[in-house]
Order: sequence, then structure tokens, then C-alpha cells
Amino acid sequence: QVQLVESGGGLVQPGESLRLSCTASRIISSAYPMGWYRQAPGKQRELVAFISRSGGPNYGDSVKGRFTISRDNAKNTVYLQMNSLKPEDTAVYYCNADMPGKTYWGQGTQVTVSS
Repeated sequence: QVQLVESGGGLVQPGESLRLSCTASRIISSAYPMGWYRQAPGKQRELVAFISRSGGPNYGDSVKGRFTISRDNAKNTVYLQMNSLKPEDTAVYYCNADMPGKTYWGQGTQVTVSS
């Protein structure tokens, strides 16, 4: 079993930045992808970004050029640096880890972008 704990969400104004963190309860090999998804009220969960050793970072079209995903394997942590935030980025952000046989999810952290 793996527990994923997100942190770093909050309320910011448009154009500001936030950094989300997701720490796993145990070591996850860099061979297994870890990533971020988000879900806004009334919408389906969508990919924000994921990172894997084989393919490097991948981003959803709506966040390319503004968000950066990174991973610190020594700390079992994946980060999401979010710059130039927009009101449409408002959502609950979920961390996930794609392991053999199972995908694990965190509990989510709320990001609200509003003036």
C-alpha cells in the first residue's frame, strides 16, 4: 500500500504562483509514473502533468508553459510549480502514482484562483 499526501493548495489571485507537493509513504521507483490531475466542480477529472523516467514530463494542453512538474526521488516527493494562475485553474488537485496492478491517489488539495 502507498499513501500519497498533497499539500500547498490555497487561495491566490490571478497571475500568482503556487507550488504543490505530494509525498509518498514509501519509496516509489522512478520507473513508475507519478503525476497530478485536477477536478473542477461539475467537470471530469483531467490530466495536469505526469513524469516518468522513460518519457520525461508530460502536460495537459491547458497548463503547458505555465506549470512545471518535478520529482525528488530521495524525498519520495513530486512537485507541481504553478505560475501565471488563472481562474480556470480552480479545482481540487490530486496526486497519483501508477504502480504495477494499481493506481494510488491522494486525498486532494484545493486550489482557488480568484480576485
